[in-house]
Amino acid sequence: MSDPISDLLDRGTVEVIVREDLEKKLRSDKKLRIKLGIDPSGADLHIGHMVVIRKLKAFQDLGHHILLLFGNFTGQIGDPTGKGDTRAAKTQEELEENAKHYIDQVSKILDVDKVEVVWNADWLKPLNFADVIKLASNFTVAQMLERDMFQDRMKKNKPISLHEFMYPLMQGYDSVALEADVELGGTDQTFNLLAGRVLQKGYDQEPQNIITVPILEGLDGKIKMGKSEGNYIGVSDEPNDMYGKIMSIPDDLILRYFELATDVSAADIDKMREEMSKGANPRDLKMRLGRELVAIYHDEKAAEAAEAHFKQVFAKKELPDDIPEKTISESELPLIEMVRLIDTVSSNSEARRLIEGGGVRVDSKQQKDIEFVVPVPEGEGVLLQVGKRRFLRVKRG
Repeated sequence: MSDPISDLLDRGTVEVIVREDLEKKLRSDKKLRIKLGIDPSGADLHIGHMVVIRKLKAFQDLGHHILLLFGNFTGQIGDPTGKGDTRAAKTQEELEENAKHYIDQVSKILDVDKVEVVWNADWLKPLNFADVIKLASNFTVAQMLERDMFQDRMKKNKPISLHEFMYPLMQGYDSVALEADVELGGTDQTFNLLAGRVLQKGYDQEPQNIITVPILEGLDGKIKMGKSEGNYIGVSDEPNDMYGKIMSIPDDLILRYFELATDVSAADIDKMREEMSKGANPRDLKMRLGRELVAIYHDEKAAEAAEAHFKQVFAKKELPDDIPEKTISESELPLIEMVRLIDTVSSNSEARRLIEGGGVRVDSKQQKDIEFVVPVPEGEGVLLQVGKRRFLRVKRG
């Protein structure tokens, strides 16, 4: 039998600060306060976001108190993105609306009825200027500039706004306000998580322990999973889309996805690693991975149906039986507008990327000309295919 505490500390973690201290607390009878902070800058989650949510679930399963903190104050300022620019701020109303969608989506993993949801505007908004000065006195400018993303900005002569130095102070003060015992985050949050330890010491609290988790690569296997990059698997994706996306990942990501995104045991993953080293077909493992993920975010029946759909459409090179249809009044339509008829294509820029990337077919013929105008004949109309999994028959009526 595996040890759930060792699994929590070892599986899918990059750094545990301070491991000996945290393990001692976990093996005691103390109920710990586990904090995860989220600035809900967007409404949709993907399985990369869920890596840290799954770690939160491991704490919940051990009986600890989960604090899901939404940055309805910090999100208005924006944590530096690491992409060389200042992140665009959101209004408090936008952030709180997005947070509602977050809660719905994390409920697929967490028992949200046993989660304490908190909002950092409750304690950050009342702070006065003297309070902010007190917070700032705990850090030096040199310490702030040690942050990797600030170093990158300076090398590229990109501006660093003074307010961005305030973000770690606010996130750290969140830990003070909540008296957090443990804070979780991605590796890109390490600096902010450590700021919590510094401020807790300054306020005579025991410094929180920290667990950082890896940043999951997207479907391209190269960069961080993200909606803006078009390389993501959405928590709310339909089963067929979710399964099909998994089948497209590079072979060298298979085991990493199993470890970070599923409940498959470490022993099973070791067996798969051995099988791959002996020449096992990666496609078989991807099919299992697809079933596992669809079952987590939908159910077993949906996973079986998604696999059957994939086999029919792709393994047998057949069209699906249930191609959705849309009727338009026009006899022709610009290709970009036609691609936008697919529900999951949310913008003209996304449609343009799909077309230029060779991901659009019209009546089975690849079409990469963004200026192309699609004729829509009477009767059967025209068959549109976007990517490998999305079909739409457009008819004139």
